[in-house]
Amino acid sequence: MQKPLVVTEFLDRARKYYGDQEAVVATTGERYSYDELAERADRFSAALQEKGIGKGDRVAVLDPNTHYHLEAAYGAMQIGAVHTPLNYRLIPEDYEYILSDAGVDVIVADYDFAEKVEAIRDEVPTETFITNDADAVDGDWESFDDLLAEAGTDYERPEMAEDEIITINYTSGTTGDPKGVCRTHRTETLHAYLVTMYHEITDDDVYLWTLPMFHVNGWGHIYAVTGAGAKHICTRGIDAGEIVDTITSEDVSFLCAAPTVLNQLIDYYNENDEPPMTGDNDVRVTTAGSAPPEATIRDVEDDFGWYLKHLYGATETGPLITISDAKRRINEETRFDIKKRQGMGVHGTDVRVVDEDGNDVPRDDQTIGEIVVRGNQVMDRYWNKPEETEAAFNDRVEGYYHMGDLATVDENGMVAIQDRKKDIIISGGENISSLELEDTLFDHPDVSDVAIIPSPSDEWGETPKAFVVPETGDPENPGVTEEELQEFTSERLARYKIVRRFEFVAELPTTATGKVQKYELREQEWDDEDRMVGQG
Repeated sequence: MQKPLVVTEFLDRARKYYGDQEAVVATTGERYSYDELAERADRFSAALQEKGIGKGDRVAVLDPNTHYHLEAAYGAMQIGAVHTPLNYRLIPEDYEYILSDAGVDVIVADYDFAEKVEAIRDEVPTETFITNDADAVDGDWESFDDLLAEAGTDYERPEMAEDEIITINYTSGTTGDPKGVCRTHRTETLHAYLVTMYHEITDDDVYLWTLPMFHVNGWGHIYAVTGAGAKHICTRGIDAGEIVDTITSEDVSFLCAAPTVLNQLIDYYNENDEPPMTGDNDVRVTTAGSAPPEATIRDVEDDFGWYLKHLYGATETGPLITISDAKRRINEETRFDIKKRQGMGVHGTDVRVVDEDGNDVPRDDQTIGEIVVRGNQVMDRYWNKPEETEAAFNDRVEGYYHMGDLATVDENGMVAIQDRKKDIIISGGENISSLELEDTLFDHPDVSDVAIIPSPSDEWGETPKAFVVPETGDPENPGVTEEELQEFTSERLARYKIVRRFEFVAELPTTATGKVQKYELREQEWDDEDRMVGQG
């Protein structure tokens, strides 16, 4: 017997078995049961259908982890519309590209971010603009709550197939324009099953939303936590004090946090007389983006009393493809080495590290190859980008998604990233394109040439650094200051992409054909580090 795997099953299950149980604690203090959450989603489904939105239409959500995101996502997906979450850290020009590329019909934007969409609304095909606080937003925006109040709960749910696209997640545009990662009902469902298994999610969990919901649908937690009948604790951003207070007051049992967030919590703990870091529940935390250093693991597990897991993946892969949680191999002697690794492949996932000829590298923890992966949680394709899709799946090995990360494999098959093949920087869990930063700085009249590489950062793991050849040709008298160049990037890029480190040089190292050898710059910059990727 075969039952189609569709994402609407997660909320349906929660409503069926946990309808009277608390589902969501809102940022504004309201508390909703699963019956109430589901009713609000139903009303949004009905409101969308009244506006002519149906199966296959795109509904974008720009929201900082409030209950509105959950309601909008499920409300859209229940009518077969494609959930398109947006990174709230972007700038208006980024939204113009994404909304146009995806052909978004409806956008639901939090009042804090609606102005970024309002700035480009005349340039995009979107016709319906909805916000959670219309009085706080300039322009013609409809109220989410008013729409729900006016709509009934009746809507028509179309028949859906598991191989149909149900969400599009946009990458950070690390190799050109952002790419829309198309994920089907099947990929989302099977990934959520993996998340439930490896994060050990059960119905008595209390999940704190410190991880952005826009990140591959919150790493699948909008499905996994809901389907388990567990509780969502919503947030409006990262504030260490609020996180600690919420963990203790709401008895949080599980959260996800990039190493930079863990470091903020460690600083808060040390600066505030070591406050309690748990409520009545034990706390589990999963980190990703860059490997946590030993000091972070020690602080989180030994001082906070939490249990830490480290996962690895990408927008294209769900993200979960490997995890470091090998309990049968972890002891006090091996704990830090194992938990810093990206780890072993999860169920149903073929993770390999291959050389340039597509052959598996030996398990000697020395030989470097590229990570490639095949699994049910891997994306279907890039939206309207067949050539990029073909390249992503067929570079070294046919039929495998190529991660762009260079790694070794130890005797137990556990992967450890050593360097990156892609020209990207991962800072605080966000991917940043070196090429985009270089293009921006090239526009400055006092910059003759520039190369951007990742530089080690205790706070962010790694941060962009620019090696600049000034127009004067003299690094001692460049004719422009570092502060002026930083301001130049801040006016043109999202805040997390701003270049804050500069070094003026007379020339950049190049090959005989004139190609910049960034590898030399990276070796120089990472000389005192174990790996040429950020940790922390």
